[in-house]
Amino acid sequence: MERGDTPQDSYHLVGISFFILGLGTLLPWNFFITAIPYFQGRLAGANSTTGTLGTNHSGPTDAFNFNNWMTLLSQLPLLLFTLLNSFLYQCIPETVRILGSLLVILLLFALTAALVKVDMSPGPFFSITMASVWFINSFCAVLQGSIFGLLGTMPSTYSTLFLSGQGLAGIFAALAMVTSMASGVDAQTSALGYFVTPCVGILVSIVCYLSLPHLEFARYYLARKSSTAPGQELETKAELLRSDEKNGIPNSPQKAALILDLDPEKEPQLELEEPQKPGKPSVLIVLRKIWLMALCLVLVFTVTLSVFPAITAMVTSSTSPGKWSQFFNPICCFLLFNTMDWLGRSLTSYFLWPDQDSRLLPLLVCLRVLFIPLFMLCHVPERSLLPILFPQDAYFITFMLLFAVSNGYLVSLTMCLAPRQVLPHEREVAGALMTFFLALGLSCGASLSFLFKALL
Repeated sequence: MERGDTPQDSYHLVGISFFILGLGTLLPWNFFITAIPYFQGRLAGANSTTGTLGTNHSGPTDAFNFNNWMTLLSQLPLLLFTLLNSFLYQCIPETVRILGSLLVILLLFALTAALVKVDMSPGPFFSITMASVWFINSFCAVLQGSIFGLLGTMPSTYSTLFLSGQGLAGIFAALAMVTSMASGVDAQTSALGYFVTPCVGILVSIVCYLSLPHLEFARYYLARKSSTAPGQELETKAELLRSDEKNGIPNSPQKAALILDLDPEKEPQLELEEPQKPGKPSVLIVLRKIWLMALCLVLVFTVTLSVFPAITAMVTSSTSPGKWSQFFNPICCFLLFNTMDWLGRSLTSYFLWPDQDSRLLPLLVCLRVLFIPLFMLCHVPERSLLPILFPQDAYFITFMLLFAVSNGYLVSLTMCLAPRQVLPHEREVAGALMTFFLALGLSCGASLSFLFKALL
């Protein structure tokens, strides 16, 4: 696809830069949810700066419903800025959006790290943290959408590298948590080191972005950006989706819908039955074609966010207090979920089953609702209504394996199948609609988490 006189990516510096930018876009979300035990520890008692990163044996009290509010205030900005993207992209220059977002995220994470050393009562600490969560995720949504546009003129390989970086963000955060806990230092120092890590990651992301104009390979492709239309960012999703259908999408609740299949050879029947029409595709017509895939996507993320991490982060080991009890939740909840979710998304690189016409797909999506009572009946000590029916650790680990793999696979599958139900010129609209429904599912799940928490 590249011409013979195209500059080469020396030492793969451009590829590494986009990989790190992908990592940076999802570090904030993953570092916040993985540190839920720390925040619950800070909120459990007044004037405490010794919240631990790990879980204790009896489970931390979640008096402020921190899990639920953090999940909700992380996902609402995604839904809001999905709707505002067109306005923002046309009114604010790309450099301001990307560099400005990275700087704000860095400052807010630095504030979060500084608060580790500040003696503060639970109320103000909760308010400041929730405000940080809202603004960090708002700027992350702008940042992610803007980088999608930046990738529009790059070869598809760089889209894959960016998404691979996003996929490793959750695993990276979980490993950072485990490493901080295993370091042997006191709880406060461990928490400080944990929150400084994403600050370093964001700082490296800023350096990578600023270096792009100085790399000949990047300049060659990004020079086309100035001559493209303002809507190029939306078109970029198509390129990203093409690369993901071959490579699988990495995990993250905030990733954009990036698994559209764009190979026109795969739908000759559609083109024969319904010839392409000039002009802008009708949103309602496209929605009628993909409504089932959109509904499946909403249901998958609604189930996932209704219990993860609001309920799953409260599950503790049933064994006696010790090392395993301390590391149980970071490993069996966050690290296991992120790893298996990534694996589930990668499976669509090898097969797509069931197909869009099968009744089995909606059935599988609906069956995931069973995970809600299963997790609620696991070993969550802080409860008043429901009993504990699955106290052993093996139950929770088994449920989490199936829960994470099915989330990743079904999300990836629905995003792959949706564009196959529309004409080629309608795929951009289909991608935008699926992105909206993805955000809607995340927000619905975060809202329902309050109900399920109250039922415990």
